[in-house]
Amino acid sequence: MTDQASKKSVPPSAGVDVDGIATLLNRNLPEVFGEGDPARRKAAIEELYTNDCVLYVPPGIFVGHDALDKFAGDLRATHPHYVYTPRGATQVLHNSARLAWGSGPKGERPLYTGVDFIIARDGKIAALYVYLDSPPA
Repeated sequence: MTDQASKKSVPPSAGVDVDGIATLLNRNLPEVFGEGDPARRKAAIEELYTNDCVLYVPPGIFVGHDALDKFAGDLRATHPHYVYTPRGATQVLHNSARLAWGSGPKGERPLYTGVDFIIARDGKIAALYVYLDSPPA
């Protein structure tokens, strides 16, 4: 074990804005993917994401605010009454974070679940990786 990785070394997220990164990820679910109003969704994307952001989802890779907005809007249109609910706490490590979530009609058991994993840069989401446990119905 190296000195950097020893038990006596600084914790891996020391100096990182853990709360800020967790907030980005927690806001992303309702304000981007759960938002039905295009103007509010676009404003959230501009606030939460870097201009050169990259979204990695099973259908493909989407780059930039406009591509992310179109993907999120198209997805929202397929399930307009679904909500995204965190399943457990956000975990932050260095400049990354992950959050498990479920999606389905409000107040009901999720119809599909997944995990979002982000890479943050300069206080914004630079990359979002979406892992689905099962595809939406």
